[in-house]
Amino acid sequence: MPRPDLSRVPEWYHRYIAQVAGDDLMHVLKKQSISFSEFLQQLPVEKRDYRYGPGKWTVKEVLQHILDAERVFAYRALCIARGEQQPLPGFDENSYAERSRAATRKWEDLLEEFRVTRRSTEILFASFDETQLEAAGTASGKPVYVRGLGFVIAGHLEHHLNILKERYL
Repeated sequence: MPRPDLSRVPEWYHRYIAQVAGDDLMHVLKKQSISFSEFLQQLPVEKRDYRYGPGKWTVKEVLQHILDAERVFAYRALCIARGEQQPLPGFDENSYAERSRAATRKWEDLLEEFRVTRRSTEILFASFDETQLEAAGTASGKPVYVRGLGFVIAGHLEHHLNILKERYL
């Protein structure tokens, strides 16, 4: 699977896509599933509710945000691959985080949710043929296409993994 054409995705996603190594999206998604799960399992208990500054998300909230965003991006990919012509809405990540109740969630449940959500994403993208991967639509008021969204999912996780390593540990 070739890398996405950056002219077909909003510029604000370029930073995510740039963090994805290689051009085999399925390999990246599967590799991340294993490595990110291991990273989360090894995270010290005292870091789970840690925030590096006032108003910043806790580690649990970052993980919940990754999950929420992956679902939103995968939903957009599904809609566009199936031929949806209606513009798809944006989402306010801060509003979602405020309402996520991540602080009350069990760590083990969040880990399992990541594994299940990522596996679902892997299966979804594996089901798309070349025509579906090239299908285009509108999300958050901007043109986007399915292949690009797959790389956004992978790059978004990398982006937040780097922040976790740099600012939380």
